[in-house]
Amino acid sequence: MKLKELERQAVQVWSPASQYPVYLATGTSAQQLDASFSTDGTLEIFEVDFRDPSLDLKRKGVLSASSRFHKLIWGSFGSGLLEASGVIAGGGDNGMLTLYSVTHILSSGKEPVIARRQKHSGAVRALDFNPFQGNLLASGANDSEIFIWDLNNLSVPMTPGSKSQYREPLEDIKALSWNRQVQHILSSAHPSGKAVVWDLRKNEPIIKVSDHSNRMHCSGLAWHPDVATQLVLCSEDDHLPVIQLWDLRFASSPLKVLESHSRGILSVSWSQADAELLLSSAKDNQILCWNLGSSEVVYKLPTLSSWCFDVQWCPRDPLVFSAASFDGWINLYSVMGRSWEVQQMRQADKISSSFSKGQPLPPLQVPKQVAQASLIPPLKKPPKWMRRPAGVSFAFGGKLVTFGLPSTPVHQVPQPCLRLVFISQVTTEPELLTQSAELQEALGSGNLLNYCQNKIRQSSLQSEKMLWQFLKVTLEKDSRMKFLKLLGYSKDELQKKVATWLRSDLRLGENPQSKGDDLNSNRQQAFSIQTSKHTTWEASASSAFFDELIPQNMTPWEIPITEDTEGLLSRALLLGELGPAMELCLKEERFADAIILAQAGGSDLLKQAQERYLAEKKTGIAPLLACIIQKNWKDMVHTCSLKNWREALALLLTYSEPEKFPELCDRLGTRMEQESGWALTSEARLCYVCSGSVERLVECWAKCQPASSPMALQDLMEKVMVLNRSLELLRGPDGMSPGPATTYRITQYANLLAAQGSLATAMSYLPSDCAQLPVQQLRDRLFHAQGSGVSSQQSPPFPFPRVVVGATPYSQETSSSRLKFQSSHQVPILPPRPRIFTPQSSLVMPLTPSHPSPYQGFRMQNTSDYRPSGVQEAQPLPLGPGVRPGPQDSLKNAPVPKGNLQRKKQCQQPLEKINRKELPPEHQSLKISFEALLQRCSLSATDLKTKRKLDEAAQRLECLYDKLCEGTVSTLSGARLPPAFPPSPMAKGHALSLPISLTDPGFPTEYRHVAWTGLQNSRRKSSLLPSMPPA
Repeated sequence: MKLKELERQAVQVWSPASQYPVYLATGTSAQQLDASFSTDGTLEIFEVDFRDPSLDLKRKGVLSASSRFHKLIWGSFGSGLLEASGVIAGGGDNGMLTLYSVTHILSSGKEPVIARRQKHSGAVRALDFNPFQGNLLASGANDSEIFIWDLNNLSVPMTPGSKSQYREPLEDIKALSWNRQVQHILSSAHPSGKAVVWDLRKNEPIIKVSDHSNRMHCSGLAWHPDVATQLVLCSEDDHLPVIQLWDLRFASSPLKVLESHSRGILSVSWSQADAELLLSSAKDNQILCWNLGSSEVVYKLPTLSSWCFDVQWCPRDPLVFSAASFDGWINLYSVMGRSWEVQQMRQADKISSSFSKGQPLPPLQVPKQVAQASLIPPLKKPPKWMRRPAGVSFAFGGKLVTFGLPSTPVHQVPQPCLRLVFISQVTTEPELLTQSAELQEALGSGNLLNYCQNKIRQSSLQSEKMLWQFLKVTLEKDSRMKFLKLLGYSKDELQKKVATWLRSDLRLGENPQSKGDDLNSNRQQAFSIQTSKHTTWEASASSAFFDELIPQNMTPWEIPITEDTEGLLSRALLLGELGPAMELCLKEERFADAIILAQAGGSDLLKQAQERYLAEKKTGIAPLLACIIQKNWKDMVHTCSLKNWREALALLLTYSEPEKFPELCDRLGTRMEQESGWALTSEARLCYVCSGSVERLVECWAKCQPASSPMALQDLMEKVMVLNRSLELLRGPDGMSPGPATTYRITQYANLLAAQGSLATAMSYLPSDCAQLPVQQLRDRLFHAQGSGVSSQQSPPFPFPRVVVGATPYSQETSSSRLKFQSSHQVPILPPRPRIFTPQSSLVMPLTPSHPSPYQGFRMQNTSDYRPSGVQEAQPLPLGPGVRPGPQDSLKNAPVPKGNLQRKKQCQQPLEKINRKELPPEHQSLKISFEALLQRCSLSATDLKTKRKLDEAAQRLECLYDKLCEGTVSTLSGARLPPAFPPSPMAKGHALSLPISLTDPGFPTEYRHVAWTGLQNSRRKSSLLPSMPPA
């Protein structure tokens, strides 16, 4: 993408990487002349501000020069001083070397020219500052002259060696470059195609690199940023437009030769931020960006209108480079590709403003081909400055995945380099894991009573101790009586207290009584004795005689018949009217007599008497008596004072029926939560424990713990698991189904355990019969995260919706053809991934996962719908060097040329399953032959371009098969063609016929080319071959 542009016939140089803001310096080029034929030059400095959306550069400084420039170089010498921006060195004609102060140019103050030296005999075309010692400047000109200048003392430059050393015959110096790793190594490039490497410590050349073809005309030179012994040379010869990568340790031939330019290469620039990226510009009007690792072009600008004689990476912003061309423009580009639509629209608006006469012009209709061509793809591989040098990420199950750069320098790492990925287990809650293990052990052994006892002993709060005591009771027999004892009500203690109270009352009441009382006492005693005797003799058959005896010494009693209450009561009793008699007793407040009479009159009368008594007798114990007698426990729960919640719970434990007991306890607990203002929320948990309501217990805990911590959640799960176990003992395991609140907390707890690496324990807590989606998803993740540890268990049902990813008409159209001609290639299955994953940078086949992905089976099932029966699963083809396979296969991911877009649309198939007709038998041999031809070509193909063409041929053959199945292709009567190669074993005995015309309009043009090429290359000759060229 173009970022900035500048109309100047000039050479260029970037400011050093340490300089900010970023500047671009330009000097009038000595290689170009304007219409005035002036030899005067100008040195300008522009600020590069990418925040400005316009394409213009802001000029910050300008200086007139007496001569034009062949080369500019910007060094950092003096930039350590205050307000110093370095030095610009310019090489001109007649051996002129000029040094300029950047600070003075920008400020327009003092004299910007530091020095002028004219030591060279010709034009100075090569300049370079030493990257380690900024005061050292190398310059090269005609007659093999190389000078080393010390900016601290410019009087006498140093000359490496003599002209006779490695420089016969004398020739121009096209380029100079200091080594980027060793400060005393300098190299020079010459038009004869050789490069000379100088050791300035020895002051002599140490090696000469040259091409044996003697056709190299070197125009550029660059050292490897990281490897000290490697450099590149480029040739400007149109007959050999190559870039050679040399290693001085093996100087007999180049390591790599890059050959994508069609004419001579004018300049190269090696990225200092990513040693794999190399820029080149040539006479074919192209600017290419190479990946030296794969020797392929990873970025390409649209063809320019003229030659670009200089390209340079920006030292500070690594994704930006500049290009100076002979048409008088300097353009700044970014290798991160982007559409030029915005710039084109800006240019269109600019032109429209000149032609419009107050009326808007009709909208511009851009052809689709032009719009697609304006899209510049970005780099195929992320550049080094965008790659993370180190990374860390948390994975499911408490795994920490880390990677980083090796400690060994890059140039010392063997190729291909193994990058280690470390997987560690991170535990942030060790106490949680300890307590979880104790709970799991107690649940597994069934020794929950001791577990609860330990919890009671460890609890510091009285409420927690009481809750654990209640939970322990739920595991024991006769739990109701033990609940009462925990509430402070024990039958044994009550009997002792009552007995003590009664004995104290008898001692206080020993006083003389009246004679009447003695008489009544004697009478009652005698009556009791006689009654006792009567009962005893009645039980014996031998006591019949004594039954007839009349008791002696008994006082006769009288029935009152007066008109008072006693008389009315006697008459009512004599007549059997127990109801009026009871009413008389109640009126006279003789409640004991009324209760006795009502008991003799039946249950209805007794109930009426009890209600009248409780209504009229207003004592403190009356409401309690009413609840016990009437058994209205629901009203008791809603009306009793919350101060007596213990007494209310004790009443329910003592009197309520087992069927209604859980509901009544839940009502009492809910009322305690709602009406006590959170004062009795902790005590309400005891009601839920008594009722066995796990859901209410969890909800109550959530109200008390708005922000749950891991240990608080662990404490809740301990209580929930103990209560669940007690309910299982009481009701059986089938009657347990957790509610939504419980399920949420169990899932939260399982996630917490999984995050600590306890995957098996986390999975054991999940309810097995829960249909909630979060639980099923977590179970699926836990199951597959354990890997081989659960290989013997049945896989849980797949909880996610199945979606075919990337199911496009194109992929379905070509899947059949790919599967057919790839099915014969078998690729060995890689072993399972080790714990320390070591991905290789070299080309490998796609990894086979240790267990099938949930999506994989469904995707293959859909693919099988479009695959004819009998075809095996497709395997990736063997790939040559430089080809990186994708997730499926390289042919599937290879882009289709835009020119074939219309043809592809004609062959599209719908997403649903297609029932294609079978190919007629007479065409089967044709299909077999062409598939065998494609297989052999694919095995011998080594570059991506050939594989793409093979993929296109497979697609078009598939379209032909469809037409043959439908019968829409016309035939040539009697036309028979020989096979394009010796028949395969499958085709033996079959006459290969082509029942179609190569000139038929319905026959695809692409197929004509494939068929004709195959037939022409055939080893067999036939007189039946049509003598018509392919269309």
